[in-house]
Amino acid sequence: MSLRSFLLKRIAYTIVLIFFVIVLNWVIFEAMPGYAGQLYSVLGNRNKLGAEILAKQIQLYGLDKSPLVQFVDYVKALLTFNFGYSYASNQPVATEIISSGRLLNTLLLLGTSTVLGIVIGILLGIVVSKRRGSFLDNFWVTSSLTTFSLPVFFMGIMLIFIFVIVLNWFPIGGVADTAFYNAGAPPFWAQIPDRLSHLFLPALTLTLFSYGGFLLLTRATMIEVLQEDYITTARAKGLSERVVLMRHAFKNASLPLVTASALAFGAILSGAIITETIFSWNGLGFWLFNAVVFKDFPVMEAMFYIIALCVIIANFISDIIYGIIDPRIKYE
Repeated sequence: MSLRSFLLKRIAYTIVLIFFVIVLNWVIFEAMPGYAGQLYSVLGNRNKLGAEILAKQIQLYGLDKSPLVQFVDYVKALLTFNFGYSYASNQPVATEIISSGRLLNTLLLLGTSTVLGIVIGILLGIVVSKRRGSFLDNFWVTSSLTTFSLPVFFMGIMLIFIFVIVLNWFPIGGVADTAFYNAGAPPFWAQIPDRLSHLFLPALTLTLFSYGGFLLLTRATMIEVLQEDYITTARAKGLSERVVLMRHAFKNASLPLVTASALAFGAILSGAIITETIFSWNGLGFWLFNAVVFKDFPVMEAMFYIIALCVIIANFISDIIYGIIDPRIKYE
């Protein structure tokens, strides 16, 4: 099968999968038994709502239409990224995502921690695979297993206790110092230290949690590849150990890492719900947590759809990268 045929096939599969996600999202949030939307739980006691206000809300969210019409409108809305209005703020969900700064905050936090986790984990995995069974190998494997196994909320609380309460080095939470910005909008260069001080602890928490998986995966794949005959041949030719590890061993051991990295980046927009909540980081994860507590169904629908869409696209991209990295892969 040619690359073009493979791409067309994967695109068709991706479209079907996206439609399946849309239908499942509808079943979970829209087709559940009971009064759709639970408007009275958001706007207050239902008995306190006037008939006119309640009618306007029902019309705003399309609850006065038949289920079939609602489903068709729902599919059109998701395909055009028109997610409707938030129950909590009565503002468009798309506007709440972009204009509120939540999207940028999540990309900054998750992007930083994901890149650091992947880079640190892969580099350490390559180093310890060459020194299998040594003290360095045992130390990093034990450390990575520990941080990978600990609950995120526990690590976050411990970092707050050490660096905030005991040492008083960093702010306890938030994305910026409110008092600093109330005095007027400072220039961008003056905002960097304040932003970094608020970013450090949540980014450190997520990096400590994520790097261990990449370290263990890299170590396992590298150890397997380093036992191959062509590695012995490369060393017999007098190639340096760096060339053997990076150009020969790591290149052939990188396929599982491509999948893991793609999925990690695909989950960026999901936000780190627990971490963002602990550190009061105004991102998509914290917003999703509040939406669950508030029963803000349009927000939950939008977030779950975006998360699934990002993961699907990430898988599609990883399949393409496979063929670029390893020419031995045939598109069948």
